[in-house]
Amino acid sequence: MQPNKISDKYFVSPQIEATQIKDFAEAGFGKIICNRPNEEISRELHSNVMANAAESAGIAFDFLPLTLQRMNAEIIAKQRLLIEEADGPVLAYCESGTRCAVIWAFLQAGNMASDDILQATANAGYNLEGLHLMLD
Repeated sequence: MQPNKISDKYFVSPQIEATQIKDFAEAGFGKIICNRPNEEISRELHSNVMANAAESAGIAFDFLPLTLQRMNAEIIAKQRLLIEEADGPVLAYCESGTRCAVIWAFLQAGNMASDDILQATANAGYNLEGLHLMLD
């Protein structure tokens, strides 16, 4: 699976498999962030399984489950910190990658023009035009 590049530091992806984590580490990613709640997935994809695979592959792993209803200023700030702490590019994943793209868009609000934010996410395959007013 090829992650979708939103910026040089941030890539998003639909759900990944534990067997793919080594490939992401070898590709130069410094961290994987799981934004998918365990309640949505089968046990073999739970965050603890993925964290163990990441540890074995020598790549940092963080779990910050997102739902659109739960995406508040505190959660957005935590995602920012996880990205800033990363040693290298970050791969964030959820079911489709959309939640990971949305939180990145909110992180950029105030630092980038909303049109530029939406273009970056569109280039990665995520149409977030519905967020335009919120990003302004």
